[in-house]
Amino acid sequence: MATLNLLKWSLQQEFEAPTWQDPMPLEDSQYDEGFKILLQGQSAYQDFIVPQLSQLLTSVLKSRVTVSVLEVGPGPKSVLGSLPSHLRRRIHRYAAFEPNAVFATRLQTWLSSSQESPLPCLDNQPDIHRTPFSLNTKTAVDPSGKEDGSAETFDLIMFCHSMYGMNPERDYIERALQMLNKKPDEGLIVVFHRDGAQFDGLVCHQTVSLPTGVTSVADDDETLDSFAQFIAGSGPKSFNGEWIDRQWREVCRALAHCDENRPKCLLYSSPDIMMAFTQRATRLPELLAEVSEASKEHRVKNREALVHYPASVVAPADIGDVQTCLTVISGGHGGQCLWPNVVALDMCAFNQILVLAKEEDNGKSPNTLVVVGAGCRSGDIIRNTMAADVTVPLGSRPSVGMGLVLQGGIGHLARQHGLASDSIAGAVVVSVATGQVLCVGNVPSQHQPADAVRLENDGDLRWALQGAGSNFGIVISVVLKACPAPEYTVRNCVIPLIDHAQAQLKLTDFNEEIAEKLPRHCSADAYLYHEAGKLHLGVNTFEVSTRDAIEPPPDTTALLGPEASSKTVDGVALFDTEMYMSAMHGGHGGGKTSSFKRCVFLKDIGSAGLTDKLLSAIESRPTPRCYLHLLHGGGAVRDIAPEATAFGCRDWDFACVITGVWQRDQDGRQEARAAMQWVYDVANDLLPLCAGVYGADLGPDPRDATLAAKAFGPDHARLAIAKETFDPHNVLAYACLLPAVERAQRLIGLVTGHSGVGKDFTAVVWMHECNTAGFSTAIVSISDSTKREYANATGADIQRLFEDRTYNEQHRPALLKYYQTQVQTRPRLPEEHFLEAVGRAGDLDVLFITGMRDDALVAAFSHLVPDSRVIEVRVEADEAARLVWGSNQDSNTHAADALNNCPTFTFHNNIVDAAGVQSAQAFCSNHFLPFLHPNLQRLRTMIHSTPKFPHPNITFRDILGLTQQTGGLKLCTSLLQSHFSGDWSTVSAIVCCESGGFLFASALAAQLDIPLALIREAGKIPPPTVSVAKGGSYISSSGTNSAEGKKVEMSREAVANGSKVVVVDDVLASGETVCAVLQLLKGGGS
Repeated sequence: MATLNLLKWSLQQEFEAPTWQDPMPLEDSQYDEGFKILLQGQSAYQDFIVPQLSQLLTSVLKSRVTVSVLEVGPGPKSVLGSLPSHLRRRIHRYAAFEPNAVFATRLQTWLSSSQESPLPCLDNQPDIHRTPFSLNTKTAVDPSGKEDGSAETFDLIMFCHSMYGMNPERDYIERALQMLNKKPDEGLIVVFHRDGAQFDGLVCHQTVSLPTGVTSVADDDETLDSFAQFIAGSGPKSFNGEWIDRQWREVCRALAHCDENRPKCLLYSSPDIMMAFTQRATRLPELLAEVSEASKEHRVKNREALVHYPASVVAPADIGDVQTCLTVISGGHGGQCLWPNVVALDMCAFNQILVLAKEEDNGKSPNTLVVVGAGCRSGDIIRNTMAADVTVPLGSRPSVGMGLVLQGGIGHLARQHGLASDSIAGAVVVSVATGQVLCVGNVPSQHQPADAVRLENDGDLRWALQGAGSNFGIVISVVLKACPAPEYTVRNCVIPLIDHAQAQLKLTDFNEEIAEKLPRHCSADAYLYHEAGKLHLGVNTFEVSTRDAIEPPPDTTALLGPEASSKTVDGVALFDTEMYMSAMHGGHGGGKTSSFKRCVFLKDIGSAGLTDKLLSAIESRPTPRCYLHLLHGGGAVRDIAPEATAFGCRDWDFACVITGVWQRDQDGRQEARAAMQWVYDVANDLLPLCAGVYGADLGPDPRDATLAAKAFGPDHARLAIAKETFDPHNVLAYACLLPAVERAQRLIGLVTGHSGVGKDFTAVVWMHECNTAGFSTAIVSISDSTKREYANATGADIQRLFEDRTYNEQHRPALLKYYQTQVQTRPRLPEEHFLEAVGRAGDLDVLFITGMRDDALVAAFSHLVPDSRVIEVRVEADEAARLVWGSNQDSNTHAADALNNCPTFTFHNNIVDAAGVQSAQAFCSNHFLPFLHPNLQRLRTMIHSTPKFPHPNITFRDILGLTQQTGGLKLCTSLLQSHFSGDWSTVSAIVCCESGGFLFASALAAQLDIPLALIREAGKIPPPTVSVAKGGSYISSSGTNSAEGKKVEMSREAVANGSKVVVVDDVLASGETVCAVLQLLKGGGS
């Protein structure tokens, strides 16, 4: 399947014949026709451009309330119109350069739609300039209308239809950089370009590719004529037009791929890439002035990586150089170790390997420790450690680096000693968030850098490094736990398979009679491959032996037949005994092949359904040398709990390495693409039956997203929070892909209060404060839905209802009456409007909703958004302030019309000058931002939910379960202490109820040195006591004989009259317990 770029080049060659005259530029109508064909034939916009643009715009909005956008060459419709509504509504200024007159007219009409505009919140009419985007600032028509070069600036500048005709491309990006806003945070330039682009040393902030893009074109002469002219960028003169059209059709058909599932269509490969630039794009010379560029001879083994062209590869000589670097890719394993137009780090200078005697570690570890620099390769580590008669459990490839250790590392010691990442005892890491040098875990003192710091609680970072470690910082060195160096007895056996039935029988026998019965010091790998026209099952067995006496492995001759080869080797020579290196396809294809791999974890490979899929996969291979490698697991890998490290996929018997292989001279061509796609097809076919996916090979390829959802085990939420904490700006964007955790609004603030107290003003201040703190925030009014419905029903001007306060006040009585009438026929209308407001706002960190007047708002609406924290903030103001805010009500009216419910917080908005703004900002910092602290999010991930327990309509959140997790109770206690808004020094006692409340209250009381006051069931506390009746909870009422409540009591002397106490309990459900506690404390007991 040819690419569109190859098709373009081939079409243009037809014009080079000397008998033909020069081509004619396309007219606007011709360009329009070709553009339609292109858009109709590809899904890149919905599958790639829109999702990527949504993510980038969301990141820009984290530091802005609204954004301004300049689009270069938008076509007849802006791609912005396909974004979610909550993003489109935050675009307040739009300008475009569109030189095609047909497109410009359609764009203007589309933006000025009489129905709801695609960009409904623009402050002014869009600026559509019918001229090309120019480098000449003196003659360029800037969106501001100025011609002196002092153009308006924008938050986002987009080139969504490539940059064809803009040469050199770097100059146009630099011109756009001059037009970017720098505050409150730097803006972004976004380029979507077909099949890549070179920017001559400009550094991308982020790049993402769509390698699987396909364009489909109808195979008829008229369509091909228009499409060919569009791709070539020109058309023939009339006298030779028929001839060249015929030639072009032949070229189009010759280069196209035909698919029986898409008859009468010609298919072309159209890979796309998204590149984002910031003001830092031009700073590469500054970096190279301080950090040396890597030698041109630096060796990158991975063939997939070699087709990527980074902006530069720098070679830091020390930690200071690492801290200097702009944009980094940590020790990437696989094709993502280099990435287009991004700065990569070659860590080869960090190549020390030190084996520490136990006394050097002061006896802190029972193991010998090995300090390994980030630039070391597996083969070097094995050679150096063997000299000290120890080794570390690494993977089975000598050329891979520390990226594999940090992301798992499955080798032939895994069944006995675990994964490579399990051996990580500590690490030295440069933080990409702060630039600090961090010591994580056990780093012997003599190997800690002089300026290194240790996090107060480094448990999360160490947890993340063990299995997803390339995502969280630049690793300088790793401390590994060593084990005795063994010898390996390796036996190979190859079984030709006659048919499918025999293949299934042999696989079942191999699984049940060999793999399942081997002791831990032995492992057995299997290979399914074709050679000499036949399917073969290859078996590699490995027996690990040390000086200790060990159980001999079972005899496999009866099942597998005689061995093809057997040898005893050390850890260095072991690498060459792998069957794919020594016995298959002439020994790795004679070294003239390229390969591509993905790996899934399997159990019970002998089951009929799984065996059928494996055999079908190898039969469907697109090239002769593709194969499946089943790498033996279990043993020590399974011993470690899934939640103990970021490598959470533990319960598997075999790692199935799906390997596509092709001749090296076919790199980048159809044979290579077919082999890579076969790997993905097999992996996705096995996905429903697999026990997880190996994350080490996964990268930013969109095809990896489905696989990533099953990588890393059960604790995706903890990984996401760790990423936000340790790499908040996603500097390490090209390491192993972390699954995105879908998140609703984390905090929803219902802003209430009487008219004329400044609710809208304070909500805006709070929104700005949250945005400044790095949290995406928006304000919506609950009345917006009613206004829309009212305008549709009455013909009122919807725009004026939203923007003209006087007009809105004129309609307020009619609006209220309309709403009340609607509620009578639609009792759930308040809930509908609430959910519409939440949905319209999209995926934000904070949402403020104004205009709500119902009582008990939190109780009424919080159950509708169970994954969000809902609070009510009432704004109040004294009479003097209300006069300033515009209230026409007096204090008596307010007293008579007082709201009855108790809000979460009350803000007294009595200051109306600059000091009032500061007061609102301080209120936000003290009351809202603590809800967004990463530690609170971390605590949330420790609480697991069980649906339909103990009743079908109940979701049970196991609060007590967090005490069973490392650091859970300590974290909870710290948060209870910090979130208390009062003064702990004035608290006389902490009151708690059995039994769950005892756990949390005891830890808090011990930390604060405050006495406990215990409330227990009647009869468990000696007199004198005071008691009250307590209704049954939803848990106790689920029992067989406990529907009625019981009495609870406390010692009469536990709390003195007039004392200030804090009540701590584990859960608030029906409220029966807290009501009983309050009654006891108020002296209502008997």
